[in-house]
Amino acid sequence: MQGRLALDSVLYPLWDQPRRTAVGRPLPWLLTVAVVFTAAQLILVVPGSGLGWDETVYVSQVGGNAPPAYFSAPRARGISYLVAPVAALTASTTAIRVYLALLSGGGLFVCLWIWRRLLPVPVLACAGALFSSLWITLFYGPQAMPNLWCALGALAAAGWFLRAVPRPVERRAVIGVGSAVAVVVLMRPADGLWLALPLAASALLVPGWRRPAVFAAVVIGLLTGAAPWVVEAYAHYGGLSARIHRAGEIQGGLGWHMAVDDQVRALDGRSLCRPCDVPWKHPVAAAWWFALPVLTAVGIAAAFRAHLGSRTRLLPGTHLGSRARPVPGTHLGSRTHRGPAAVLATCTAASLALPYLFLIDYAAPRFLLPAYALLALPVAECLAFLVVFLFTAIRPSLRPVGAGVLVLALTCHLAVQYGVLRHMLDVNRTLRAQYSATAAGLHRLGVRPPCMVSGHDAVPIAYYAGCASRQPTGHDASITPAGIEAAARRMPVAVVVAGGSAPPPYARMWRATALPHVRGRETYRVYLPPTLAGTSTKKEPLPLP
Repeated sequence: MQGRLALDSVLYPLWDQPRRTAVGRPLPWLLTVAVVFTAAQLILVVPGSGLGWDETVYVSQVGGNAPPAYFSAPRARGISYLVAPVAALTASTTAIRVYLALLSGGGLFVCLWIWRRLLPVPVLACAGALFSSLWITLFYGPQAMPNLWCALGALAAAGWFLRAVPRPVERRAVIGVGSAVAVVVLMRPADGLWLALPLAASALLVPGWRRPAVFAAVVIGLLTGAAPWVVEAYAHYGGLSARIHRAGEIQGGLGWHMAVDDQVRALDGRSLCRPCDVPWKHPVAAAWWFALPVLTAVGIAAAFRAHLGSRTRLLPGTHLGSRARPVPGTHLGSRTHRGPAAVLATCTAASLALPYLFLIDYAAPRFLLPAYALLALPVAECLAFLVVFLFTAIRPSLRPVGAGVLVLALTCHLAVQYGVLRHMLDVNRTLRAQYSATAAGLHRLGVRPPCMVSGHDAVPIAYYAGCASRQPTGHDASITPAGIEAAARRMPVAVVVAGGSAPPPYARMWRATALPHVRGRETYRVYLPPTLAGTSTKKEPLPLP
């Protein structure tokens, strides 16, 4: 017993500093994490990147370079609202990227700031650094995609929840948890539902957390965030049940699907793995993923131990043989519940990850961003414990070896993250070059706004060309073949075909022309109606612009 008290008294004073010390001031720590995260996006990700398929759908709804693309049933308009202030003013991809990079850095700071009363500042800063250093976080930080914002919203919701449930209730925290849930639902309704379930259940069932006001805030946030999606369901999709049914069809149907292995393979550097029957080429890219459950479990145990240790620290002058007494007003003992916080973060992360691991038959690394944001908290607890244990509780002769192992592991982790990020950026920039070259080729063939593009990759190609995109089949079916033929009599229409694929029946008699080719990408052909004036009939590829 004496040995345990002695160890606790050594391990936890580092994290139990008064707020007046540098360790206790959250602003420098959290601001540094947010600034580094933003700078990494601006330096590594923003230059030369282009809008991907899904991004062109969201951006085109509020301005940008083309008429609104078809908005399929599963999508929600939250990210379109987020980019509207910039997209309505300019079609510049760089401007949108810089805006989102700055906004995501600020969002990370705000979400970490919410937790400043719940966790020691170094632990919180470590969690922010771990999450923001993942290639998935960096890659999607400046993208017009909803997943990172769901992650930040989930992190904020869990933090506000923990601040709302103690007595006396912090009223602004009650409003905060409802608002955070609403933001997540607005971005991705399904994620918002899986976030609300553990929070609402905790507010009803967990002793000491039973707060009807918090439960009501979660439910109101869920309903408020879902309202635009529900209204749009009745306005454009034939009702709520019809939209949910169609969304399920597009997503392959919800049911038991073991997608864990799909998510692992997708970590090689794939934005979408559907169908995910590709080989697992780079197992090292998923090493951190397999370590995540172990680090989380150790982090939860460390959080409970730290919490108990902070409550049983010896008062000055107390001998080891005497009974330990809590230090009144200590930083951790009076302000935090580290163990329960780690458990709530882990349970909420598990709820958010469950549908993407077990209920759909494809994978995308971005789907699990909300889970990673929350799991960063117990993992940071684990690393903090290891660091303190390393420098206070083992023999001095072994400390350099332990420190070297820890630094090497973190360095290798960051190197892997950077390697995958660089691969993803190369793919993105190659796609941008292909879409830009294709759009330039269409312009030279007379396909200029107002115009329409259909066929392979029609959505991004149309956006880059400034045209509308319409498909007669598939998930984005929004026109009939007869409608396309009728449109060809009023405006320039192009049907894009990839590789050696045959054109659709209605375009078989149209004139085929090769489009510019980008190295490493498949070749495109375009079929143009005879009514299109100024059409070139040359079959050879056009030069790159």
